[in-house]
Amino acid sequence: MDIRPNHTIYINNINDKVKKEELKRSLYALFSQFGQIIDIVAMKTMKMRGQAFVVFKELAAATNALRQLQGFPFYNKPMRIQYAKTDSEVIAKVKGTYGDKEKKKDKKKKAQEPAANLTKKPALVSFKTVALVPDNPPNYILFLSNLPEETNEMMLSMLFNQFPGFKEVRLVPGKHDISFVEFESDAQAGVAKDALQGFRITATCAMKITYAKK
Repeated sequence: MDIRPNHTIYINNINDKVKKEELKRSLYALFSQFGQIIDIVAMKTMKMRGQAFVVFKELAAATNALRQLQGFPFYNKPMRIQYAKTDSEVIAKVKGTYGDKEKKKDKKKKAQEPAANLTKKPALVSFKTVALVPDNPPNYILFLSNLPEETNEMMLSMLFNQFPGFKEVRLVPGKHDISFVEFESDAQAGVAKDALQGFRITATCAMKITYAKK
């Protein structure tokens, strides 16, 4: 019997040698490109090793992630992804399936949402302008800065290899907050630069991307 689509996806066949915190960060870096993530559950108990759950705010994001990343080589093992058998507790609470009162609250919230969205949009625009950094002429190599301390080559490769022309990530020994990413052409590097400008690998660090100096 097919499992019905829901906001939570279940992943297994994960490399169980990866530490729990690193695993959660890497899953976040990989899956947050598809939409807002509410929660990531990964446990290191014997029963739950090599498995994780990712809870998306939007159903479409969960569906997209499942299709795009099925079989993705995550820490050298192809991920197996399916919808979780039931919506996670977090989503059940948000959707109000914990009781009818919640549903009524939800409807009220939805009625208020369009107004809230209108006020939110200008803030997003200003965030993007803050993220813009003085740039060099186009180059097939990108320079990343303001990276969090826990950034590793795997995380950055997962972020950038979704873009055509990606070649490699080069970390700078002794400097955790900067890195170079190489593409086959200036134009391909530019697409990745625009798409990931200001991307937050962690809540506090918005990545800055410029063309590397020639």
